[in-house]
Amino acid sequence: MTRGPDINPERRILIGRMVGAFGISGEIKCQSFADPPQQLLKYKPLILVHEGRESTLESLKGRMTAKGPVIRLPDVDDRDAAQALHGAELWVTRSQLPKAKPGEYYWIDLEGLRVRNREGVDFGTVSHLFETPANPVMVVVGERERLIPFLLDRFVDAVDFDAGEIRVDWDADF
Repeated sequence: MTRGPDINPERRILIGRMVGAFGISGEIKCQSFADPPQQLLKYKPLILVHEGRESTLESLKGRMTAKGPVIRLPDVDDRDAAQALHGAELWVTRSQLPKAKPGEYYWIDLEGLRVRNREGVDFGTVSHLFETPANPVMVVVGERERLIPFLLDRFVDAVDFDAGEIRVDWDADF
């Protein structure tokens, strides 16, 4: 059975998180999950989620520093107001992301794909991916959980969205 990619253009992607006040005038330090990090400042609109409440930001005003983006939000004009937003999240929809280049993949698009090895053993589906200092790792959940390095042409032979699967060079006993 084959299926096409399960890409929902309105699925939300976490693109940044506020990590604290910057200075005394209401600026906020952000952790950017965009690549490159300054891309966070270019997304329009963004969804701000804080303490269970959501609001739409038509754009972000900010700048890059050596430690990442610093933003300014409407009605946040002092250090206390900025610090109160610690932990707030910035989200975009999948449709706002640029088209992936050939051989590159958004991790969110890999979630839910079946994973099979060269011998046809079905390992289950991709739950999520995470970054390590050495390489990204796929968390594959099936009869048990497997952690498989996401290294193209080393452990990952192919990503086939039409078939809904990823083929890997990985021993079933690992």
